[in-house]
Amino acid sequence: MPPLMPFEEALKSLQESSKTLVQAENCELGNALNRILCEDVLAQCYVPPCDNSAMDGYALRYEDWQADKALSVSQYIAAGSAPDPLQAGSCARIFTGANIPAGADVVIMQENAQVTEQGVIFAQQPKRHDNIRPRGQDMSIGQTVLRAGTKIKAMHIGLLSSLGLTKVSVYQPLKVGILTTGDELVPTGHTLEAGQIYNSNGPMLQALVSQLGYQVTCALHVKDEEQATLDALTKLSQECDVILSSGGVSVGEKDYVTQCLEQLGQLHLWKIAIKPGKPLVHASVNGVPFLGLPGNPSSTLVTFHWFARTLLAASAGQQTARPKAYPVTAGFSRNKSIGRDEFIRVSMDEKGSAIAHRQQSSGALLAACESLGYLHIKAGERIEEGKEYDFYPFSEF
Repeated sequence: MPPLMPFEEALKSLQESSKTLVQAENCELGNALNRILCEDVLAQCYVPPCDNSAMDGYALRYEDWQADKALSVSQYIAAGSAPDPLQAGSCARIFTGANIPAGADVVIMQENAQVTEQGVIFAQQPKRHDNIRPRGQDMSIGQTVLRAGTKIKAMHIGLLSSLGLTKVSVYQPLKVGILTTGDELVPTGHTLEAGQIYNSNGPMLQALVSQLGYQVTCALHVKDEEQATLDALTKLSQECDVILSSGGVSVGEKDYVTQCLEQLGQLHLWKIAIKPGKPLVHASVNGVPFLGLPGNPSSTLVTFHWFARTLLAASAGQQTARPKAYPVTAGFSRNKSIGRDEFIRVSMDEKGSAIAHRQQSSGALLAACESLGYLHIKAGERIEEGKEYDFYPFSEF
């Protein structure tokens, strides 16, 4: 039996073999949330377009300031109005966001101004350009403000709107097919018979895919039968850009998925040195990328987070980046080391140390729901209390 492929090597192999599978289209900005940019966005205007005031106060020429000298107010400038050039020896009442009048080079906040019958007195000496936001402070013409492959978030909608854009060029939504297998699985809402369990991986995978902003266009379940599995894989390959499955990828007599993959396509990698999740398989079905996740729910979750997420992002044209790790000390120890990279579900104690959930079974989902993320223990490492390891919050996935 060939050795298990190391975790990092398998992840790199998946990344390098994946490519964008979707075409570009124009999208109204109001419908662009969670869509993926297919080209860089360059600013076509300055933001802000003119120098403006950072606060309510008074605009004046720096050289006109003198301690206890009263300056007359020559104009009032509200946001959205076009000011006149500032008269020498005067000041302008100005409000936050209003354009700076020509000739003014400092704004003094109203809290540092004293209004008298003779005019406005500024006792505290200002600095030139105080409280002025210069033109292009946020963005300048020609500046690349968003890169191709960026998933558009709410803040990006605001940024693109500030540039006056109404449409953006994005990739079409990635169409994902999901296959679950197993004689023992029944959908929720049905009465369980002896030996049966509810299908949790199907709904979880659909939610995970949707959470990432992709479309589940077909979700199927088949019993452990070869022809049914072949038919389902064929259908999914005809309707979807990427296929994800759970179950049926081990070496049992009724694990038909891997056998069917060999008939319909090509195996790229199988069996990873990871715990939980060893039986993961990467393949193609009639040219369509396929990722077979293990059937145990925690194994499904871990391998989705690390491998399916990577495959889907690359296929959708999205920038792929490793989740951010944070160094966290272990609040527990374990002398035994294993030959696989392990992702332990952990929470934090009052000192900020990682505490392993009492249940680390690959079949237990409650552990993930009661934890904050994964503590990554590399293959061959022991766990030493007080030693730092990489912690990956679930929010990074």
